[in-house]
Formats: sequence, structure tokens, C-alpha cells
Amino acid sequence: MVSAGVGSSESPSNASGKKSRDRGSASRDNQPGTTSPGQAARDKQPGTRSGHTCPVPAPVVRVWRPGRQVDSHATLGSLWRGRGDPAYAVAADGAIWRAVQTPAGAGTIRTAVCGGAVEFAAWGPGADWLLDTAPASLGAQDRPEGFAPRHPVLRTLAARFPGWRVPRTGRVLDVLVPAVLEQKVTGTEARRAWRRLLQRFGEPAPGPVPTGMRVPPPAAVWRRVPSWEWHRAGVDATRSRTILECARRAARLEETVPRAPEEAVRRLTAVPGVGPWTAAEVRQRAHGDPDAVSVGDCHLPGLVGWALGRGPVDDAGMLELLSPYAGHRYRAVRLIELSGMRAPAFGPRQAPRDFRAI
Repeated sequence: MVSAGVGSSESPSNASGKKSRDRGSASRDNQPGTTSPGQAARDKQPGTRSGHTCPVPAPVVRVWRPGRQVDSHATLGSLWRGRGDPAYAVAADGAIWRAVQTPAGAGTIRTAVCGGAVEFAAWGPGADWLLDTAPASLGAQDRPEGFAPRHPVLRTLAARFPGWRVPRTGRVLDVLVPAVLEQKVTGTEARRAWRRLLQRFGEPAPGPVPTGMRVPPPAAVWRRVPSWEWHRAGVDATRSRTILECARRAARLEETVPRAPEEAVRRLTAVPGVGPWTAAEVRQRAHGDPDAVSVGDCHLPGLVGWALGRGPVDDAGMLELLSPYAGHRYRAVRLIELSGMRAPAFGPRQAPRDFRAI
């Protein structure tokens, strides 16, 4: 989703990062998180590291039997940042691969549903952390029992997606950065920037991963991304400053995961450039908050109003429609999104821009 609050630093507009004078210096290829052309070529070769053949490490494997239906694609789908996302891939066998920056370091996790069980396989320094939190990423801590749909469409959708749950990844920065990239721009622009930045600054995902997978950089690497790289990725100065500030406060922001929603919102929105929309996008994914509504979104009020029979509404009208679902408002919204419904469009589409040309 793309945000849209009027007058907010995170609202989309209908309309650059500053270039460094050292832009032509070859030394930037040696900065942490950057990849030289030669290294990029080696990264594409399975089983190679620094040009030397290495055995692919065996994964750490765990099996989870949740005792309920699990829809891994619907549940984890909100973490996907579009076609070509370097941190998320779906294999031909339906298994989902994710590259994650964990407290223990880089890690890759493969999630495959097999009948009534879910098999998790993980690689890298972050493997154990990923396996410990894997059930939560599929909604093990989500409690949908209090959700009582009053609208027929929501009753139908709840029955249609019985295996969907609100995920809880436990990692704030990995979802906060792409949320900031989505501010004030089209989805096409945001996804392009995310791909470019991960390909440039993310390290190769550990394990026998699908081609091109990269781990989102840690906070220390984000803080060292030079101005010209933001510009090349099509990220304007406002969003790059916000991401840099998020990286500086990363430790405090990661602490919000177990906190009460009010405290999490307070700490997230204390970062200049992070408003209610961005905070909600993070809480929906990192915190597993079933009540986090993305107020300020361009398209969400119209979609909710149309789906629930009211027609076009604004944010206030959307919140009024969702008020019977207090505690589960994001659950209602996400079910509508999963349905594939689209509100009728009457205005012109916002055209993607390319800040690299500025």
C-alpha cells in the first residue's frame, strides 16, 4: 500500500538525493554492504564464495504442527515487496524463501506447508533465531477468536481464508525501511528503490537460495549509504533522511516489538518522517498487531467503503465502518485486500517518477 496523508511527510504527492562530489571515486566499492561487479558475478554462482567452491551448508530444520490450517502465502504475502524482491521468493514447489537480518546476523528461512505440518529450514548465523520465531511469523500468536464479522462480505472472506493469520516477524527495521520507501511515491517507484538498495548493499542470502536473494542490510550499513546511492535508487532526500534516522535509532525501535501498541506507536512516530501510516504498516508485520489501520493511505478508505457497502469514504468514514471490529480492524482490512476487490477508479493514476533524472 502507498500512503497518502495530506500535509504529512509520509503522504504521496502527484508530482533528490544530493550527489556527492566523490561520486566518481572507486573507493566506495570497498564500503561495507557494497558489491563490486566481480563480486556480484560470483554471488550468482551456487556454492561459491569469493571465487572458491564451497560446500552448501546443511540447514537447521524444525517441523511445526499447529493443529490448524495454515495459509503461508496469504500470511507471509504482506512481507513481499513486489516482483523481483531480493528478500522474498516463492519456489516452483510453493515453498517461501525469506532473507532476514536477525539479532544474530544474516539468515535465510524456507517455509513449506506439508499437510498438517509446516517444515522450516534455515541457514546462516541467524538460523536459530529464525526457527525460534518462525511459528509467530505464521500467526502462532494471533488470536482471531474475538473477530465477529457483522458484514456478510467479511463473514464470507473469513471462511474463504481460514488459514490466514496476522504475522509477527519480530524485526522492525526490515519492514520499516520499505515502508518509508513507499511514502509519497507509487508502488512501482518504491519497489524499484528497494530492489536497487538490497542489490547494492545487502549481502548474499546464506544457503542454497533462489538466484539473486539478498539480506536487508543491518542498521550500521544503512547509516553508511552515501547520498549518491540514494539518488541512484530514486529515493529523494526526505525519505533517505528518514531511513538514516530510523537506522540511528534501530536498537530502540526493535525494542518496541513486545511493548503495548500505544508505546510502540509513540516510539515509532517519534522518528522525524514516521507518521501514523508508516507506524501502522510496521505494526501489522513486525508486531503482529491485528488492530493497526493504515490511516492516510491513498486507496484504502475507498476500498473499505466500497467493500462494506458505503461507497467512497475518507479516513474518518473508514474508521467509522471499522469501529465494530475494534481490536481486529486490520484483520478486517486485510481480508478485504486478500479478496482481490478493487474500488472503482475515477481519477487519473499517479504516474511513476524517476528522481534519478533530477
